[in-house]
Amino acid sequence: MIDINLIRTNRKLVEDNLKKKFQENKIPTIDEILSLDKSVRELKIEGDNLRQERNKKSDTIGTLFKDKKIAEANSLKSEVKEINERLIAIESKEEKLASKLKELMMTIPNIIAPDVPIGKDDSENVEEKRFGEPIVPNYEIPYHSDIMSSFNGLDKESAGRVSGNGFYYLMGDIARLHSAVLAYARDFMIDKGFTYCIPPYMIHGDAVDGVMSFQEKENMMYKIEGEDLYLIGTSEHSMIAKFKDQILKESDLPITMTSYSPCFRKEVGAHGIEERGVYRIHQFEKQEMVVLCKKEESDLWYDKMWNYSVELFRTLNIPVRKLVCCSGDLADLKYRSCDIEAWSPRQKKYFEVCSCSNLTDAQARRLAIRYKNEKGEKEFVHTLNNTVIAPPRMLIAFLENNYNEDGSVNIPEVLQPYMGGKDKLIPDRK
Repeated sequence: MIDINLIRTNRKLVEDNLKKKFQENKIPTIDEILSLDKSVRELKIEGDNLRQERNKKSDTIGTLFKDKKIAEANSLKSEVKEINERLIAIESKEEKLASKLKELMMTIPNIIAPDVPIGKDDSENVEEKRFGEPIVPNYEIPYHSDIMSSFNGLDKESAGRVSGNGFYYLMGDIARLHSAVLAYARDFMIDKGFTYCIPPYMIHGDAVDGVMSFQEKENMMYKIEGEDLYLIGTSEHSMIAKFKDQILKESDLPITMTSYSPCFRKEVGAHGIEERGVYRIHQFEKQEMVVLCKKEESDLWYDKMWNYSVELFRTLNIPVRKLVCCSGDLADLKYRSCDIEAWSPRQKKYFEVCSCSNLTDAQARRLAIRYKNEKGEKEFVHTLNNTVIAPPRMLIAFLENNYNEDGSVNIPEVLQPYMGGKDKLIPDRK
């Protein structure tokens, strides 16, 4: 959510931003916002004036009773009663209009960074840099689910009977590999100075509204029937919401945390659920990183965070590239974002494995997360998030890039301690 002062004082900037994000249909909302804002402020002024009048009359009533001027005192009491009744009506109206105003404000996207490329959707995202040589071996690499199955490591048929499409059983060495990369990613981020956290896997609706747009909520989140609880789609949700309604100490910033959680997503939309493999599914596990910092530090942290992803994937022998997200591909709360994509030697193309975002103060405004600066003034923090690693999707890149012609899979040196010292996985069947 942007600062409403920006709409009051620089409407053109907000409208130009809507055009860059191909959301011109929201431009009329600006008029509605400004009209509601005017009404809310007028009601607030009227209410404040009535409270002052009431307080003055109340003080006078006490003096009149003291001076035995009972009739005058009772007359003023009647006037105070009328003021209170008017205040109740004004406060009720102000509350309703303020709620509607906030609802509309939450539909206006964050102002994007000046250097964000303009494009309608992810097909217009821009490759910025590659890391590692994207190699295609001179032997065939099977589909990732076939590689997993060669180790007796994947059972989607049983999961389909138990849970339906979009779920899986991981078994044996593949399950162990899944846990190993999560443990390695955890320790990798701890070594970078991040505090490890296991957060709640369900959060209240107001926390959901604080961390994501309404459209994302509708397309992603599973709601617990009969309760004000949602299953998280990523641990970023509960990690950021941890600081809801808090005033932090400037000395505590930046706050850097890395978290493990299962993640649950409806995956409503154009992509859908993958029938055969484990690329797009309803349930997965993830190691995440989040940062809360001062505004002047957020660009620096953004660069640090996506570079951590590159570094981690390169230690696993996986070539990656940085893809800058265009304006139309940015979720409404994002100032800038990039994807780290891993090389698929089977498909001879890259695919997304990490997403790094700077949301400036958009989430913090929704969740009322502030800090006191050195002058004692309250400012909103900036929030950032990035995927550390998200198996089983990232296992696709791992298996393909470490796959040998004989069907075995190499285990990079950094991962061997988490795999019981194994340097190679040998298939049970070919």
